[in-house]
Amino acid sequence: MTQRLKKLYLEKVRDELQTQFEYKNKHEIPFLEKIVLNRGFSALTSQSDQKKTGSSQDGGLQASFDELNILTAQKPVITLAKKSIAGFKVREKMPVGVCVTLRGEKMYAFLDRLINLALPRQRDFQGLKNESFDGYGNYTLGLEEQLLFPEIDYDKIDRLRGMDISIVTTAKTNKEGFSLLQKLGMPFRTL
Repeated sequence: MTQRLKKLYLEKVRDELQTQFEYKNKHEIPFLEKIVLNRGFSALTSQSDQKKTGSSQDGGLQASFDELNILTAQKPVITLAKKSIAGFKVREKMPVGVCVTLRGEKMYAFLDRLINLALPRQRDFQGLKNESFDGYGNYTLGLEEQLLFPEIDYDKIDRLRGMDISIVTTAKTNKEGFSLLQKLGMPFRTL
C-alpha cells in the first residue's frame, strides 16, 4: 500500500515543482531521501543526575531505544562516543544516544504522523520556523517531548525527553527544499 504523502508527491507535488523551478529533466526534481531521528542523553551520563533520579544510564538508554522503536517501527542504533571528554564525564565507546534512519514507506508514514498528529499537539503552535534549513535543502527541527506522538503511553514514561528530526532532501537550495516540504504539508509560519 502506498503512503498518502508519497501518493501526493507522485501525483501532484512533483509536477508543481517541475513547473515552479523549470526543471528540464525529471531527475532534477527534489524528493525526500531520508528522515533521521536522533536522541542524545548527556544528562543521563551525569552521576549526580543518576543519584537524584535513581535511574541508571542503561535505564535511559533502554527507554530511549524503546520509544524510538515504537515511533518508527524500526530498530534504533545506539551511538557511541568517539573519544573521551573528561569535562563531560564521557568515556570512549560510552553510549551517548540513539538514532533511527527512515527511508521509503516508513519515512512517508512517519512524516504524515509528524505533520498531522504530533506538531498540532504542541501547545501554542504557530508553525515551524523557516530558518532551520542547512543551505542544501535539508530541514532539522527539535521536539521537546515525546508525548506529542499518540503512540507513546503517558503512564510508561519516566521523564520527558526530546529528539531532533532531520528531513534530508535531494534539493540543492533552501528555496527548493522549502517548496517541497511546504507542498507536502509542513506547517511553516506565514509572515
